[in-house]
Formats: sequence, structure tokens, C-alpha cells
Amino acid sequence: MCMNDKIKINLHMAGASFPITIRREEEEMVREAAKQVDIRLNAYRERYQNVPLERIMAMVAYQFALENLQQKQRNDTEPYTAKIKELTEELEHYFREQP
Repeated sequence: MCMNDKIKINLHMAGASFPITIRREEEEMVREAAKQVDIRLNAYRERYQNVPLERIMAMVAYQFALENLQQKQRNDTEPYTAKIKELTEELEHYFREQP
């Protein structure tokens, strides 16, 4: 791979700018990933307005991690889907109780 195959971009996510170097062909996917983070972050911010940002960011990271694990275990997702639903409900209940 020659140096021209990489580009530097400023990735905007969660109200911050992150300068990163990526392969040119990954730019669309990288920007879409940042957009997906912002979509979830904003949804949680609206829903849990009194919860600190760092806790909301943890929940966003948790959801993406769960989805990643679910994709890896795609062959038999039913037990994981049920557990994800259960854990998500517990976390949402916890966030509702926070001052």
C-alpha cells in the first residue's frame, strides 16, 4: 500500500473532533460509524437528561459491544437476544432511578 492510499480526516463525534488517518476506501464507513454513535448518543441524551455524559457514553459503547458479540454469535442468537433484552431493561431501569 502506498502512502496515497491513506488520508487524514477530522472525525466529528460526540461534540468533539478526532483527527485520524484511515485508508481512503474506508472513509464512508468510518464517517457512518461516527454518525451512528451520535445518533445513539443523542437518543440517550434526550431520554436520560439528568444522567452524566460519561455514563451515557458507556451505555452507547455497551450497546455497540453487545451488537458486535451478537453478530459474532449469529448462528444461534436466541439466547443472546434474550439476555441482551434483559440486560438492556435492567440498565434502563437503573438510569430511570438515577437523580
